[in-house]
Amino acid sequence: MKKTIIASLAAMLICGYAFGQNRPYDKNGINVFETPKVEGPKYEGVKLKIGGSFTESWQALKHSNTSPSAKLIGIKPGFNTANANLYFDTQLEDGVSLNLTMYLSSRHHNETWVKGGYIQFDKFPFLHCALLDQVMKFTTLKVGHMEVNYGDAHFRRSDNGNSIYNPFIENYIMDEFSTEIGAEADLQHNGLLGVIAVTNGEIKGDISDYVSTTKIDSSRNIARRPAFIGKIGFDKQLSSNVRLRVTGSGYYTAGSVSNTLYGGDRGGSHYFGVLEKDFATTSAFSGRFNPGFTDKVASLMGNVFLKVGGLEWFTTLETSKGRSTKEAAERTASQFATDLLYRFGSSENFWVGTRYNTVKSELLNGTSIYDVNLSRIAVSGGWFLTKNIMTKLEYVDQKYKNFIASDIRNGGKFSGVVVEAVVSF
Repeated sequence: MKKTIIASLAAMLICGYAFGQNRPYDKNGINVFETPKVEGPKYEGVKLKIGGSFTESWQALKHSNTSPSAKLIGIKPGFNTANANLYFDTQLEDGVSLNLTMYLSSRHHNETWVKGGYIQFDKFPFLHCALLDQVMKFTTLKVGHMEVNYGDAHFRRSDNGNSIYNPFIENYIMDEFSTEIGAEADLQHNGLLGVIAVTNGEIKGDISDYVSTTKIDSSRNIARRPAFIGKIGFDKQLSSNVRLRVTGSGYYTAGSVSNTLYGGDRGGSHYFGVLEKDFATTSAFSGRFNPGFTDKVASLMGNVFLKVGGLEWFTTLETSKGRSTKEAAERTASQFATDLLYRFGSSENFWVGTRYNTVKSELLNGTSIYDVNLSRIAVSGGWFLTKNIMTKLEYVDQKYKNFIASDIRNGGKFSGVVVEAVVSF
């Protein structure tokens, strides 16, 4: 009996590699954005693939600030606790797949927990509708508790243990990433792209009623409202050596009890301990900036991706306006980031690159609003030993300006070197 069970599981795993997942977790997943509309292998029954991503890092960062009242923790060169992800990808029917992602080890939580999961439809073979079959040739539907498809930057970020898509150590200073419950439709045809999605606007489900119990002022209740996400763009291989992708995206919710568009990463930053007062899990987002728009959010992002041979250029321009549940007035925040990389070698197994990232934001101090600025320069290089094994080295320099004296980020800065080893399959 044991041999039969083991043989069955082994067959499922081996067969799982035949159909693969929507986006490969190895080197083949680099520069993959929305799921491409390509015909997959013939469906031959339910198949399961188990995958994983692991990131181990060593850092030598130093930090300082000028706040007279907020002392920084002491940090020194050393290894960080490894991050790990676990994946289950299942084909349920011809053109129907299911994804489940779990965090096994992360900065933010010690316990294993589910990041999210969704079902994806590229076909509806069980409906036997010729018109719908034609529509699904350029349409993909996703339903579940999943990563919000706002902008293109989230396709090039590190997601806890999965650092293989990111040529740098960390994500943007203002990290737009969250998982929300909803549905998404992607339309792709001859290089044209459109995305429309509706979600619950929060990182988890919650049916408690805040409308009748909580008010900011006499004119506004705190209430849960849906979030609407849209994207339009162009993505095409113009020649054998040239690919161009240009997109514009938007995210809007009129109100929320706890929106986390800029604080929804439950894995944590890959810069450990910088500009922090302790090593608690509540300090898991070192080096990032969250504008605190937990109630109303209106954000726009433009992205350009150009690949000419081994040269890659990816740029993000973003503007956001919103407020927290404790604010009556709205504030603004904006971000600019640009990456320039050169991949080389017989199969582009090596790269060197640089990133410049700035954030400008309004913050609230009592009843007055003031402006802050953050800037980061990162220089990286890396090597794919195989398509599943990668190592990268980065030098980073980040500065904080105009934070008030009582803020731990007052006069803050950090710099140094981080090395990561990544395995993903």
